[in-house]
Amino acid sequence: MKQTKTLKVRVKDKHVAQLNRMARNVNFVWNYLNELSSRAIRERALFLSAYDMHPYTKGAGTDLGLHSQTLQEVAREYTTRRKQFKRSRLAWRKSGGVRRSLGWIPVNTGAAKWKSGQVFHNGTYFKVWDSYGLSQYKFRSGSFNEDARGRWYFNVVVEVDIPPNQAQGEVGIDLGLKDTATCSDGQKLEAGRFYRDLEAKLAAAQRAGNKGRVKAIHAKIKNRRKDANHKFSRNLISQYGTIVVGNVSASKLAKTKMAKSVLDAGWYQLKTMLEYKCDHAGTVFKEVNEAYTTQTCSNCGALPKERPKGIAGLGIRDWICSECGASHDRDVNAARNILSLGAGRCPQAVGIPRL
Repeated sequence: MKQTKTLKVRVKDKHVAQLNRMARNVNFVWNYLNELSSRAIRERALFLSAYDMHPYTKGAGTDLGLHSQTLQEVAREYTTRRKQFKRSRLAWRKSGGVRRSLGWIPVNTGAAKWKSGQVFHNGTYFKVWDSYGLSQYKFRSGSFNEDARGRWYFNVVVEVDIPPNQAQGEVGIDLGLKDTATCSDGQKLEAGRFYRDLEAKLAAAQRAGNKGRVKAIHAKIKNRRKDANHKFSRNLISQYGTIVVGNVSASKLAKTKMAKSVLDAGWYQLKTMLEYKCDHAGTVFKEVNEAYTTQTCSNCGALPKERPKGIAGLGIRDWICSECGASHDRDVNAARNILSLGAGRCPQAVGIPRL
């Protein structure tokens, strides 16, 4: 089965100056198209398409040091975002200052290829740390992107052969703060405290005004969280053919006093990884309403009086159902109820609305 996949490799630092120059010129083209589109809307009530914009940038690639297809990709991306955000004028891309835009150089299909062990684009060979064996892939669209520390990466879409997932089991996942994720089979992704562990060092670097150190610590936090979520999600994909997750909203809880812990847990990132990995592997992915899943007994479906509920009940990690006598781990019980909802076999469903 053929699937598209985006591969990301680090570009060696000796190319940074050239990529920065190209990124500044991309910003120049973006801002030019932004003004062109805004005037066309204001003066002629005309929304220019990407095709309409091409004649205005034709031939500019030679002077700007950009591939002609890069100019076309900038126009396409601009019109896509203008439609997405429903704006007649988008934000300017800034090439300098504190709030400068991170570098971005779009690459169209065929504009980059693997040649002599390097990425060849716009007449230049870019050396990269090839961790994927790029020579075995045919490049489609892609881009060069800069991160907050000034490091550049080459991202490219390729086609890969993915064998169908042979796993037949099913699992429910409850997202929380004590443990980032708890599965119905008892597996847990322990809260890594990715931010909290480095909070003191981050505060010290911020007080000292060491911007480079601050960016490095933030990058380390991000990479630790991403690595943990990648490993956990990949392990579940290899074991199960159906994965059900509760619909807990990180954005809503981020407005409460638990904001720091919620954002550190990375629920949205984990759900996103599970969703796209399930799609690639042919695994069923479901997201269900998790209301009352913590309070309902997964054995008999009752809502006993002794159940953990409200803010006061957050400290109750284990409880016994007074109706059937079943002993529950709070999070495992919730994960089992989430799985039952996803499978459509919720027992009695006293407290859980049937979907």
